[in-house]
Amino acid sequence: MGPHRAAGLILFLVMAQPAFAQAPGWQFSPLSGEGDRAAMGCAREATQENFTCLVVRCEDDFSNGVHVHSSRFGGDAGTWEMTLDREDRSFIAEKSGSPYGARIREDADLLLDRLRHGTFVYLRHSGDEHAPFAFIDLNGSMKTIAEALYWCAPRVPPQEQNAVSDVDHDQSQGPSKLGEEQ
Repeated sequence: MGPHRAAGLILFLVMAQPAFAQAPGWQFSPLSGEGDRAAMGCAREATQENFTCLVVRCEDDFSNGVHVHSSRFGGDAGTWEMTLDREDRSFIAEKSGSPYGARIREDADLLLDRLRHGTFVYLRHSGDEHAPFAFIDLNGSMKTIAEALYWCAPRVPPQEQNAVSDVDHDQSQGPSKLGEEQ
């Protein structure tokens, strides 16, 4: 195979790869403009057309946000029933202005902690009581969430920052070498 054929084959293989979309497991959000500011964990049965995902995002104000993102008919706002490592919980998701369907505000810190340190989540919207629960494996969630929230580290307000030192450092007088006179 010549160099031109090999280059053509490589180009074909790169172009033939599926577009990034909601996929099972934890990865950075594929949504436009989100980049690495959001970690998305989707159900094991997730496809581009049918998905249920939990998203941990560094918000515009540098706070941590937990969102529900799904292809659910009727939207993501409302009560979500979850089993987090064999503990049943309910969380209320409110419609949000983010690219994701709804944001969980009440007990979001508890949910974030469980997403980081847990092993699995089963979830479904309370309005879909006859639908099966979506299963999200939390393997890899801690690393992906930590990387996404890196830019959300607490910021120190300007009034609390250390002032610039007013001490002058005279660099002309340094320590002398042995045997030299000062």
